[in-house]
Amino acid sequence: MAHKSSCYRWFVVVVFFCFMLLHQTDKLLIGPLKSQISADFEINNTQFGAVVTGALIVSTVLYPIWGYLYDRFARARLLALASFIWGSTTWLSAVVRSYGGFVATRASTGVDDSSYPGLYTLVADYFGPNLRGKVYGLLQLAQPIGYLVGMVLALMVAPGLGWRNVFFITGGLGLAIAAAIFFGVKEMARGRAEPEFEGLVEMPAFHFSWREARDIFKRRTMWFVFLQGFAGVFPWNVITYFFFDYLEKERGYDSGSILFTMAPIVLVLAGGYFVGGALGDVAFKRTAKGRILVSSAGVILGALFLFMAVSTPVESRAAFFIFMLLTAVFMPLSSPNVISTVYDVTVPEVRSTAQATEYFIENAGAAFAPLLAGAIADAFDLQTAILSICVTAWLLCFFLYLGALFFVDGDVKALRAQMAERAKSA
Repeated sequence: MAHKSSCYRWFVVVVFFCFMLLHQTDKLLIGPLKSQISADFEINNTQFGAVVTGALIVSTVLYPIWGYLYDRFARARLLALASFIWGSTTWLSAVVRSYGGFVATRASTGVDDSSYPGLYTLVADYFGPNLRGKVYGLLQLAQPIGYLVGMVLALMVAPGLGWRNVFFITGGLGLAIAAAIFFGVKEMARGRAEPEFEGLVEMPAFHFSWREARDIFKRRTMWFVFLQGFAGVFPWNVITYFFFDYLEKERGYDSGSILFTMAPIVLVLAGGYFVGGALGDVAFKRTAKGRILVSSAGVILGALFLFMAVSTPVESRAAFFIFMLLTAVFMPLSSPNVISTVYDVTVPEVRSTAQATEYFIENAGAAFAPLLAGAIADAFDLQTAILSICVTAWLLCFFLYLGALFFVDGDVKALRAQMAERAKSA
């Protein structure tokens, strides 16, 4: 298993980082382009929210299917297929001229949005439990940086080229990444990086089984992970798709002010993913509760500082900026730790299914977040929509994390015992 011990695994991380960076740029670009797209199709906030919700519904429905396929077949090949679908559907959404056609084609971009469980589980077979948080945090840097790249494209490129040509560019990059994954990324045996299998010359093959899939729900930690996921993605979808418009319309920022305000905030947010993963790894070495504790601190402090930022008077731009920087520090702390926790308590052959189930539950509620936010914004204003949805969701997450603390020790020990038993039998 030379690939695991060589620099090749970091090459895989680089390829996957590029995939996530460019995919997130393409996916999140629609938020900064909201004004241009809305003007082109002559639509309101609710209709725009329906565009985003359509893609989220499609990705939600397909999560269980992608999870099952990843646990049954080669994950690298399926990820290449997902990247190809990303490029193709983005091109389609750039071609259509009617609002109905745009809703349909933009919804089709949700097919590849549910492809991440295979990426994370493949990485888990290259890196052991004590490193996964850092690696996931590093990969998730791609999400906010992708949003920042999207902002630059929207503010500096789209006015000249048009938003449709920007989508042609990002779609073409998706096709290029598909080729890089197909020819450059190799599959790794499931469970290879678990510490109990260290030094084994021949790795036993673990195959998907419905019994192990059902056992996911016997891990009581997963109950709370699933429930917090349902609430936890609401804020991200609302901020991603409406915050740009909020700054412009309700706080009076022009394009330059938005870019110079959001760029450092997004960079701090990006760093928060890696910091959260690193803190989670350190805390996990001390106690199995460590990742959950870091996640709990992240959501409660994120809610506090977002409330303070949005409640700041419009003329107090410096105070608003400082509070948003503090929000950006804490918002992403839980994300890499939730993914790592799923793998801390589930067996390798059903990890994609477990992760996909979590994402399915997340998006089952959060798919309607943009539509809900649009409706609240039309009835009241964007500030009310952002604040009410985000703070409520994060407070719910905090209490659900407290519930997970009661069970995570036992579930982690149970998995380690199961892996040790398998290693003895190998």
